[in-house]
Amino acid sequence: MPELPDIAAYISALEARIVAQPIERVRLASPFLLRTTQPPVRNVEGRVVRELRRIGKRIAIGVEGELWLVLHLMIAGRLHWRPPEAKLAGRQSLAAFDFPSGSLVLTEAGTKHRASLYVLLGEEGLRSVDPGGIDIFTSDLRSFRAALNAENRTLKRALTDPRIVSGIGNAYSDEILHAAQLSPITLTHKLEPHEWERLFAATRETLELWITRLRAEAEVGFPEKVTAFRKDMAVHGRYGQPCSRCGEKIQRIRYADNETNYCARCQTGGKVLADRSLSRLLGKDWPRTLEELEALKKR
Repeated sequence: MPELPDIAAYISALEARIVAQPIERVRLASPFLLRTTQPPVRNVEGRVVRELRRIGKRIAIGVEGELWLVLHLMIAGRLHWRPPEAKLAGRQSLAAFDFPSGSLVLTEAGTKHRASLYVLLGEEGLRSVDPGGIDIFTSDLRSFRAALNAENRTLKRALTDPRIVSGIGNAYSDEILHAAQLSPITLTHKLEPHEWERLFAATRETLELWITRLRAEAEVGFPEKVTAFRKDMAVHGRYGQPCSRCGEKIQRIRYADNETNYCARCQTGGKVLADRSLSRLLGKDWPRTLEELEALKKR
């Protein structure tokens, strides 16, 4: 799922292309994409785009008359900039927003179409789709700690809950926790003051680093290859590869459709965290340390 840095890159690319331009036409290939009926989507046609905003992991396009088009890309939704009146070809093409200079096309891979489009009126309409998480760049350490400490949850879950922190998902939470040298399963109520300071700084610095990188790429061309797996990431998607800090192999915790990547040496004091599927298979033989894990592999 595109996260805060990816959404920031999309918005930068779109600002250069559609601000001060009229939406000539909205074409919907999938009736399931549009989740609102009032105001009608046709009401935005002919209106000039005034601004773009990020609302969590959503992109909000504001036009004249206080109307907003809000796109939530979910896991597999992606945006593409195409020539004017580009055709909506194939099952992956869900919608096109036509401008004088080109068409913004929304696609979604796979068969489970989860991406959504909302047409909303005014600030109250925007608040209705805002999960409410704090903005890390307008918050201080005290408000950050208060938000994550509201419930006693693991750091991984707290960082990725959109009601707690805005815009962070699976990929960047892994990067943040590696930068902070904290275990993904540490409970928020057990963090020491100096660990809160590390986590707050790592969250800001990691997101700022990737926002800067991805915005720079968006200046060269529209971000067509938005992915959760980037070669310069420290741990996410790098299972079995060496940690950039200590050289130890990156570990993982798999669950449902996601996995958490971490460095046992840097983040958990050398302890290998239980992976649900392998824990069921190995039972009491599950390795608790890196040394035990290596010994198991040699059997």
